Amino acid sequence: MKTHFLRAEWNNLIMANYVVPKELLLPYLPHKTELDFFEGNTYLSLVGFKFLNTKVYGLHIPMHVDFEKVNLRFYVRYNDHGFIKRGVVFIKEIVPKIGISFIANNLYAEKYATMKMKHFNADKGESLESGYEWKHKSKWNKLSVVAGKRSKKIVPGNCEYFFTNHYWDYLKMSDTKTYEYNVEHPEWETLKVISYNIDCDFNAIYGEEFSFLNNAEPTSVLITLVSEIRIHHKKIISD
Repeated sequence: MKTHFLRAEWNNLIMANYVVPKELLLPYLPHKTELDFFEGNTYLSLVGFKFLNTKVYGLHIPMHVDFEKVNLRFYVRYNDHGFIKRGVVFIKEIVPKIGISFIANNLYAEKYATMKMKHFNADKGESLESGYEWKHKSKWNKLSVVAGKRSKKIVPGNCEYFFTNHYWDYLKMSDTKTYEYNVEHPEWETLKVISYNIDCDFNAIYGEEFSFLNNAEPTSVLITLVSEIRIHHKKIISD
C-alpha cells in the first residue's frame, strides 16, 4: 500500500536565506513544534523551484503536471517521543494554477496564493542562469542565480545542510492541532552560486511585519538540481 499521495521532481531549486528575529516567527509556530536554530539564529527562506512530472495518487492531472512554485518558509523541530524531526512551516506558497490553490486551501488547509509566474534556464557556457518570476498586482517579483555547473555534495554541519535537511512539513491548524507531512527526497547536491538577483516586495505579498526584508541581504543563497520527492499522507498532532 502506498503511503504517499504526491510524487514529483523538484527542478532547479533556488533558496535565499535570511536571519530574522525569532519573535517574527512565533505567531506562526504550530502546536507541539519549536523553532530550529542554526548557530543561534532563526531563518526565513524564499524558495523557488519547478514542479515536474507531478502525480497525485499515481495520476497526472491535465494542465497541472509541470508548474512553478515560490514559497516563504521557516524551520522547526518536533520531538516525537524522543525522535527529533526537523521540518519547515510555510508562511505562503505561490503557484500559477488556481486549481492547485483551490485544492490545497480547501482540502488540505494550506496557505496558497495564485499569481502569474514564469521561469527561465539559460546555458552561459561555463555557468548557467536560472530564475523565477511571479506577478503580484502590477509588479513582477524575481529570484534568480548565476551558478557554476559542477555540483558538490552537501557537508553535514554547514548552513547548506541545515537548510536542505528538513524532511517534514508542519501546518498550524489551531492552537491545539498540527498537521505533519513527511517529504521524502534524497540528499541534494548544490552548485556554486556566482551571483544572485532578488527583487521581492515582501511587504505587499507577505505583510508589513516582513517589510524589512525588502532591503535585506540574504546570509546565503543556494541552488540544487533535479530531485525526486514524495509527500506522504498527513499525521495529526494534538493534545
